Amino acid sequence: MTRVDFYQLSRDPVAVTVAKLARKVLQAGERLVVVAEDDGLREALSKTLWEQGGGSFLAHGPADGPHAARQPILISGGCDAPNEARMAILADGKWREEAARFDRTMLLFDAEATDAARGLWRDLAARDEIDNRIFKQTPEGGWREGR
Repeated sequence: MTRVDFYQLSRDPVAVTVAKLARKVLQAGERLVVVAEDDGLREALSKTLWEQGGGSFLAHGPADGPHAARQPILISGGCDAPNEARMAILADGKWREEAARFDRTMLLFDAEATDAARGLWRDLAARDEIDNRIFKQTPEGGWREGR
């Protein structure tokens, strides 16, 4: 079964949210692929991951890079995971059917994409192999599961 977590962005921008989630994935001893179709968004994500806390940056690389298999976090335009990640973040808010092969996929969406996220929620909720959950950001910047 694949767990699909919908993260509704409200307080923090997508790159900051990706960094927060990526840190938790690494703390859990897992590997991650972060998916964004747009080159500019992938560059912004990479920059934010490198800038996290100075010496505590989040090591990562491009999925098509020479050492992709060794990277704990990959940034990719698609759902390929040469690092054998079992978790994915869809940073651009676009569902890809390939994301259903991960143990856990986190879909990030903003207010403009709420209607599309609701439609996707309904579609995925009808599938026995998908476990949907929704997370909303608290004013303090944390996340709580909601309905």
